[in-house]
Amino acid sequence: VEDTGIGITPEQLERLFKPFSQADSSTTRRFGGTGLGLTISKRLAEVLSGTIAVDSQPGRGSRFHLTIPTGDLDGVPFVDRPLAPGGTDSAVSPASQVSPALDCRILLAEDGPDNQRLISLFLHKAGACVEVAPNGQLAVEAAWTAVQQGSPFACVLMDMQMPVLDGYDAVRALRQEGYRRPIVALTAHAMQGEREKCLAAGCDAYLTKPIRRADLLHAVAQFTSGHGQPTAIASSPGA
Repeated sequence: VEDTGIGITPEQLERLFKPFSQADSSTTRRFGGTGLGLTISKRLAEVLSGTIAVDSQPGRGSRFHLTIPTGDLDGVPFVDRPLAPGGTDSAVSPASQVSPALDCRILLAEDGPDNQRLISLFLHKAGACVEVAPNGQLAVEAAWTAVQQGSPFACVLMDMQMPVLDGYDAVRALRQEGYRRPIVALTAHAMQGEREKCLAAGCDAYLTKPIRRADLLHAVAQFTSGHGQPTAIASSPGA
């Protein structure tokens, strides 16, 4: 796998495959991630008697090499689109899965383009209107602007690791200034204590990444249905 990105310095390469380590490890870093992806990839490769390595030049990009011994492939069929057990297409969702309809405005505070598109798609398909803020500072400003215009967001989905102003400080700023509308934390951190940290910052609920569509829609529906008071919920870690 090769890219033409910013590259990695020799000093950064030394800690690249260590758990929770990144070239830029600050909470309000410019680039996303938790520092676990490469560690997991390396361990999986080693379990399969393989290896993963990287060559990189700052300013020019990086090239990752994954090598896994397959053994003799003579007579082994190659499958383009595997079927789930029982012969059903795994890409088809069960018809029995019913998602709640959302008729509301949502503020999505998320700096990752892929997550912006995916989460927005989930919400749009459920009927919600979505405004995206790429960092915590813009999220705070957007939330108050909506209130001042008389059309507050029904719910704020707040990524907790963002540039400029991270989600924790953004939520604290909103709560300290009197913002009382629902805020749901979105975080890739599923470590013990993270849920409590998000709730202590002022969030009403906590969802872990990767975000499951059903968990997301039901969490939003809980806060936009107009029934009851906000309560803390959490998706299954690592789902």
